[in-house]
Amino acid sequence: MRDARDVRAVLQGLRERFEAAEIADPSADAELLVGHVLGASRGRVQALDVMGAELSPEQYETLQALAAERARRVPLQHLTGRAPFRRLELSVGPGVFVPRPETETVAQFGIDELRGLPDAEPLAVDLCTGSGAIALATAHEVPAARVWAVEKSAEAHAWAERNVREWGAGRVTLVRGDVAELDREGLAADAGPGAYDAGSASFLIPAFEPLWGRVAVLMSNPPYVPRDMVPRDPEVRDHDPALALYSGVDGLDLIRVISRIGLRLVRPGGLLVLEHAEMQGAAIRTLLTADGWNGAETHPDLTGRDRATLARR
Repeated sequence: MRDARDVRAVLQGLRERFEAAEIADPSADAELLVGHVLGASRGRVQALDVMGAELSPEQYETLQALAAERARRVPLQHLTGRAPFRRLELSVGPGVFVPRPETETVAQFGIDELRGLPDAEPLAVDLCTGSGAIALATAHEVPAARVWAVEKSAEAHAWAERNVREWGAGRVTLVRGDVAELDREGLAADAGPGAYDAGSASFLIPAFEPLWGRVAVLMSNPPYVPRDMVPRDPEVRDHDPALALYSGVDGLDLIRVISRIGLRLVRPGGLLVLEHAEMQGAAIRTLLTADGWNGAETHPDLTGRDRATLARR
């Protein structure tokens, strides 16, 4: 009979516990949690399983405490403090939206566009950056690009600051502010002088003044959940910040704002990339076209679900 601290026995126990808790991939979570405690990769954990390795008493106790939290549907990334995103591993925790694999597809559209440009230093902007995932992946994979990232939440901004320090390489400028301020400034400019008091706004407006009409790619994974549509998964419902999830009756309030901002921010021919829910593509294409964007089209993620809508300035 195997010892309770044997890696194989531990993994089996975790799988059964997580399966009972209705966790989507209990095997992956079990291996990743053991790897976190051991400071080992998932592949190494699988090798230790085959080798019959054992955890120390201290490692076993730590693991059981973390497993209890995971079984209560605390996000795995909150327990490990890290979230993989493309080629990066970002710091995350309470107060910031945990980046998802489907957003990697969204980032790819912006990365591909920037790679194909002749500019020496093309400009990209990531609105509602959260942990900084899209902005940092872009800067990491397109070293010539200069990326601006905006986040409203103080808690999320703090996580983004940490990630920018680790991964930004001096190519990401992070600004805290409400993107709606840029929209109000634009509406005021249309209304005439004196309609908007820029002195009452945050640093966001003066920071963005040099960018108007110069941005090659504008990307965003904004909040897009309709306010009455509460997510089923406890990891999302109970742990992702509401500010990063909900956006009006139909979930499109902030996307409308970003569309208007983008028309002033993006240069002619530049690209807009928006993440959204599976059923929102048609509505977003309609509103972008009505605003004056060209060639709006919706693309699926790796699961085949509609995930991103692109349009040209």
